[in-house]
Parts: sequence; structure tokens; C-alpha cells
Amino acid sequence: MIIAKQKKKENIAEYVLYMWQIEDMLRALDLNKDRVEKNLISKYETDTKQKQEIRNWYEGLIQQMKDEKIQNAGHLQFLVNQVNDLYEFHLYLMQNESETTYQQVFNLALPNLAAFREKSKNKDDNDVEVAFNALYSLLLLRLQNKEVTSDTEKAMTSFSNFLGFLSKKYQAFHAGKEELEK
Repeated sequence: MIIAKQKKKENIAEYVLYMWQIEDMLRALDLNKDRVEKNLISKYETDTKQKQEIRNWYEGLIQQMKDEKIQNAGHLQFLVNQVNDLYEFHLYLMQNESETTYQQVFNLALPNLAAFREKSKNKDDNDVEVAFNALYSLLLLRLQNKEVTSDTEKAMTSFSNFLGFLSKKYQAFHAGKEELEK
């Protein structure tokens, strides 16, 4: 909860990836509140009030996952909506003539996005979804201590740059720090 709040405020792409990881951790613990308490909540060194807030947050996520029937796979609807919102913002930036730097960053990632999309089972995913799925796959490979080729690293860097720049633009726009021209 603490990390999620910070990431959501600072970098929306990192927030989405973090929350996907939380979903998978909760699944690994069988969405069992006792196991979540033992393996996650008990590790927090904080006061009783904040620990209860953390407990409520995890329990809320567990309930949402059950309600949305994503106990085994899939993402919480609010995360799906967030990715879709980022995609809509990406489309806006791509059509905006003053966003040439953003467009260049995206165009550097585009061949890698096409290659990853071709290898994935979700061929209908939009470019933002593909980049998120690729980066999450990399995270899982690293957690498993699997080797990653230099070509894959380069592709992932292009995805990270793309989502990082998109996140900065998104955060600035939603914080009112940046106005976009039509």
C-alpha cells in the first residue's frame, strides 16, 4: 500500500507493474488472508494503525480479485482501466504535432513492440499493453534467475523508455504542470 501510493504518484507505469506483481503475490498465497498476514503484512515494521490500513488494503484487493473472478489470471479492472487510459493518452500524444520527442521515443520502440506482439499470445493488445506485458515478463525472468539475451535487453530498454516518457507526460498533464496543444 505504501509503495503503491508512492509509485502511483511518481510513475504510473511503475505503479501498474508493481500492482501486477501484487496480484501475482496474492495468487501465490491463494488469496488467503492468513497467509497474506503471515508472509506480507507481518513484515511491515510500522505502528498498529498503519498496519491495519495495510491489512485492509490487501484484504480489499483480495476481495476485488474474487469479485472480478481473477483468482487465477487477469488484472483488476481498475488496472485495466489505467492501462487503457494510458493508451488513450498515448494516442493523443501520437496525434499531437508538438510531441515530436515523444513520437521519436515511441518509434524507437515500435519494431520491438511488433516483434514481441508476434511472439505473444495476445496479438490484439495495444502498444501500451504489449510494452507492459514485455516488461512484466522480463521481471518474471529475472526473479527466476533466467538468462536474458542482449537483444532482449535492448528491446526492453526501448519499452522502458517509451513507458517512462509516457508516464512523465501523463503525470505532468494530470498534475496540471503541462498543457497539451491541439
